[in-house]
Amino acid sequence: MAAAIALLTAYFIGKAPGRSFLSGFGAIFVVWTILALIKSIPNDNILADRVVQLFPLPHNWIWVLVVTAFIGGLVGGMGALSGALIKRAFSK
Repeated sequence: MAAAIALLTAYFIGKAPGRSFLSGFGAIFVVWTILALIKSIPNDNILADRVVQLFPLPHNWIWVLVVTAFIGGLVGGMGALSGALIKRAFSK
């Protein structure tokens, strides 16, 4: 869903592919971080603490938050990049 929204936004509003990627990445990164915090803080980060033990990361729940937000940012950035490139392909 996030990729589709980023794609459509970049198709209708985006200018350059690079700028569209950064805009999509940043927007989804921030939204994903806020959503993860809203879900994780009320349960005292129990699940995030357990998940971080599965990966070779420092044992702090913040790392799970950063990694998931980064992956979400990449999805949003690629969606926005796709939208900008589709716009460029069909505008000629």
